[in-house]
Order: sequence, then structure tokens, then C-alpha cells
Amino acid sequence: MTLGTGDYVTAGQAVDPRPILIVTGLVQEARIAAGPGMAVICSSSSPTQLRALLTVVDPETIRGVISFGVAGGLDPTLRSGDVVVATEVLSGDTRWAAGLSLSDDLIDKLTSGRRRVVRGSLAGAEEVVTGSSCKAALHSVTGASAVDMESHIAAAYAAEAGLPFAAVRVISDPAHRALPALARAAIKPNGQIDLAAVLRGIVRNPATLHALVSTGIDFNRALRSLRGCRDFLIGTELVDSEALVAETI
Repeated sequence: MTLGTGDYVTAGQAVDPRPILIVTGLVQEARIAAGPGMAVICSSSSPTQLRALLTVVDPETIRGVISFGVAGGLDPTLRSGDVVVATEVLSGDTRWAAGLSLSDDLIDKLTSGRRRVVRGSLAGAEEVVTGSSCKAALHSVTGASAVDMESHIAAAYAAEAGLPFAAVRVISDPAHRALPALARAAIKPNGQIDLAAVLRGIVRNPATLHALVSTGIDFNRALRSLRGCRDFLIGTELVDSEALVAETI
């Protein structure tokens, strides 16, 4: 698959015109990331689908890979809306370094408003990590700040292709929050939320309403924070890919 390109000019000099590949899991994340210089793919929260999408991306047509979206909190000090700039991604016995060059101006932009920004590792998962006890166990084993289902796949692709890789993830469901089963099941194959399925589930089990409302508030807060990270995608500089090879733990 050949991806579209955008033109970049810095200090009067043209730079690499190839886009950055932005890897997302939900259509809301993809819409936020879309724009000039960005080639966006959305996995619909399916690791299998993401791997299939990446097989047809020609690495020669992109200049780097960024995993971008929301994540589940593992560090109990993080709240919804907090931003995790990944230092590495962990999955099983493998870890991938994540490299970013952040200027003071970008840090100031990211931390503007009520957004907290931390540097930390991300854990990759093949399924949604739901319960607070599961999150606590994963945090204990990995020390990761957050977990998502795209970053480890994007990191593996970048490492194999010899491309720079980075990950920016915003906490949606904090470590103490258990995701309702209904919320997990309401994601359509295209990455959108099936509101009709949510309403049917509430009718069948009204007790789920409170948990869904809390989850929805957290998710919307995360999306607002993610929108504030959009400028970060434009201004970031990816570190040389030589430092981004996969390592076995």
C-alpha cells in the first residue's frame, strides 16, 4: 500500500516529505490524528486486524511510526486524561525502545491545561485488560505505566522495518477502574462505538448504567486530552532507528 505524503519546510530547507504512520485502535483516535503529514491506520481494537493492515504498508513510503491513542492505566497515580510518552514498550519477553525528541515548547503545550505528562513504559496486550486486579498484577510484573493493544505491534513493525518508533498514549480507564463488559463489546469492526448495543445492554441490565457513565466520562476526558496532543505529532522528532531494535528481557 502506498501512502500519501505531505510537504515539510523547516528554516527554509525541505526535509523528508514522507508521512509518519500513526497507529490507532479507535476511529475517534484516528480522526484526531488525521492531517497533513500523517498516514493513519485504525485497527478497531483488533490485534489481528492491525497486523493484517501493517503487512500491506510499504515501509519505504513512511519515515517513522507513532502509536497514538488512549490506554488503560496501570500506574495507580495516573488519572484519566494523563499523557504517557513511552520510553519503551513491553510484550512477553520482548521490549522495544521508543525514542522522541521533545522541545521545551512541546512539553509546555502538552502540559498546558490540566494535562499531566509522564515518561514511562507501555505494556502490550492481545486482549483488553479489564479488572483492577488484573491491572495491578500487570503493573507489578512489568512496572508499566499503561497498557494498550496496538503499541507492541506497531513497535515490532517499526523494528523489523528499521524505522523510528514512538508512542503517545492518554489514560482512559485508570488503574482502579474496571471496564464494564458492555463497553468492551460495543466496539464495531470499523472502530466506532455501537450505541444501539449499549442501549440494549442497559435495558437488559440497568445496574450497568452507573459504571458505563463513569467509563464514558473518563473516555471523553481522555479524548479531550488526546486532541491536545495533536500538535505534538506535528512537531515531534523521531530518534534514529538504530537505537530502537527489539531486545529480549
